[in-house]
Amino acid sequence: MTTRAPIPPALAEWAEGVVGPVRSVRDVSHPRPESRVWELTSATGRTFLKVAPTPKFYTRETRAYREAAPALERGTVPRLVETDARHRALLLTAVPGRAVPDLTLAPARRRALHRRAGSWLRRFHGDARDLTARDHAEAAGEVERAARDAEVHLERAGDLIGPRERDLVRRHATALTLLGPLPTGYVHGDFQERNWLYDAGPGALAVVDLERARPHAAVFDVVRLVCGPWAEDPALGTAFFEGFGRRLTTTEEAALRCLCALDAASAISWGVPHGDEEMVARGRATLARLPAGGTA
Repeated sequence: MTTRAPIPPALAEWAEGVVGPVRSVRDVSHPRPESRVWELTSATGRTFLKVAPTPKFYTRETRAYREAAPALERGTVPRLVETDARHRALLLTAVPGRAVPDLTLAPARRRALHRRAGSWLRRFHGDARDLTARDHAEAAGEVERAARDAEVHLERAGDLIGPRERDLVRRHATALTLLGPLPTGYVHGDFQERNWLYDAGPGALAVVDLERARPHAAVFDVVRLVCGPWAEDPALGTAFFEGFGRRLTTTEEAALRCLCALDAASAISWGVPHGDEEMVARGRATLARLPAGGTA
C-alpha cells in the first residue's frame, strides 16, 4: 500500500479486518493539518477511512451517520461501514459524483443543484419533534456559544478587522442573544458546495463530511451559502428554498444576518494565519455587505 501520508499500522490492520486486504491507498485529505482521510480499494470496492480530528467530531459524525443518514435517499450520503473509537476512525462507503467546486456548471444546472441541496437539507434536518429535550438544550446552547465566540474571533483577528467592522460584529452578536427561540434542526454544520458531490449523468447530489452535525438552529446551515454563492447569484438561494420547502421566518432572517457577521469574523481570524485567501475574501465581502447602521 502506498500513500502520501501512510496510515498508522494499527489503523491499517483494523481497516483490513473490516474490508479485507487493501490493494491500494490514496490520500484524499483536505489541505488542512487536522484532515486525515484515505481512499481504500479492496475486494469489496472503494471505501474511505477517516480519522476524526477530535473526540467531539468523532461522536458527532458517528451519530449523524447512524441516526440522520438512514432517513436520506440511498446514494445521497455515504453509508457508515464500521467505527473504532480507539482511533476515532470511521469507514465509509463511496458515493458517486465530483466535488462541486471542481466543476463548471451551466446556470440552470447549478440552480437545479441548489434546489436538490435544499430538499436534501430539509430531510437531513428532520422534524424538531424527534429531537430530545437534551438536543433542544444543546441547540440553544450552540446559538449562545456562537454569540460568545465573536470576541474570540475578534481577539484572534486583531488589526485584521478594523474598528467599524469590530463594532458591527459585536452588535450582531448582541442582537443574536436577544432574538429568542429559533426553529431547531439536526444541522450538517458545514453545508457548502465544497462538501457536495455532483453526478452530472443523473443530476444527482451527495453530501459528505458530517463531523460538525449536531442539534442547532436550522438557519445555521445556510450561512455559508448566503455568504458564498448566493451573494453572487441570488437565484441559487431562490432555487434552494424551493427545494427546502419553506421560507425562513422573520426571526430566522434576523438571526441569519447575525450569524453571517460572526462567520465573517471567524473566516478572517482563521483564514489569514492559515493562508486561506478564499475564506478571507468571503469574510471581508460579508462585512462589507452588512448595513453600517445596525443589524436590520
